[in-house]
Amino acid sequence: MTRPSTFKPEYSEQAKKLCVLGATDVEIADFFGVAPSTLYVWKNTYPEFSEALKSGKDEADERVERSLYHKAIGYSFDSEKVFMFKGEIIRTPFREHVPPSDTACIFWLKNRRQNEWRDVHKHEVGKPGDFSRMDDNELDDFIAREKAALGGSAGREEAKKDKGKLRGKSSGLH
Repeated sequence: MTRPSTFKPEYSEQAKKLCVLGATDVEIADFFGVAPSTLYVWKNTYPEFSEALKSGKDEADERVERSLYHKAIGYSFDSEKVFMFKGEIIRTPFREHVPPSDTACIFWLKNRRQNEWRDVHKHEVGKPGDFSRMDDNELDDFIAREKAALGGSAGREEAKKDKGKLRGKSSGLH
């Protein structure tokens, strides 16, 4: 016989608020005084609880996205300088500007425009097995053309040295 659940319906709203504040599942479990495994059982047993967690986490994630965006483009905000002048406290309002962050820009673009901004560009040619179907002369010609297109040596002798690499052999001519 299983123990009765300690879940209470009001936990859904409390959990959502915790998620909006950025709490993790482990922190939420700790808040309710249960093990993380119990929290996962509640997620699977009580759809309203699961939806509250998802909704709260989505809200927090969207807030972080907006913050990253503002950090990437720069932003301004109203502030106040407080200082002493001739023994008197002076408060002076002013507009402060935070310049764009190169790091935030790069992070944003690498994730939003991956094809244009990712660090690794793959150069894929042909389908799996294409090279094993070529005879030696066809493969030598292919390697020479590709190297020439990439600005490398276009000689057939150099291409012969690279043949084993394309055919998946570790060394030597085969």
